[in-house]
Amino acid sequence: MASYRLNKAAVEKARQLIDGRQYVLNSDWGESQPTAADENQYLESHSWDDYAEWHLGLTEGAAEETKARYAFVYGDLRRLHRTGLIACVYRASEWRHKKIELAAHDLLQLLDAKTT
Repeated sequence: MASYRLNKAAVEKARQLIDGRQYVLNSDWGESQPTAADENQYLESHSWDDYAEWHLGLTEGAAEETKARYAFVYGDLRRLHRTGLIACVYRASEWRHKKIELAAHDLLQLLDAKTT
């Protein structure tokens, strides 16, 4: 099983998106999450650092500036999705990546507090 480190820059980006009201509250994450083609298109006009900010996890041992380096995407590369955060909480808790699970949970609580 892969090992992940929490991406603090992604947590900060997610907080900024929440504060800036750049989110989707109700979506089908299976349909909304970025595809490989979406990611490739994004990388044509954005840096790897920009791409990294959409992922709560950094894969330990994976090479920099490769898609394998980044895990636990929470948005569609334009907006944060509530269902994306829920998916991150679920996947991280399922595989016992506690720091990512707790960060995603905290972001979900922040989003819900701002939108209820």
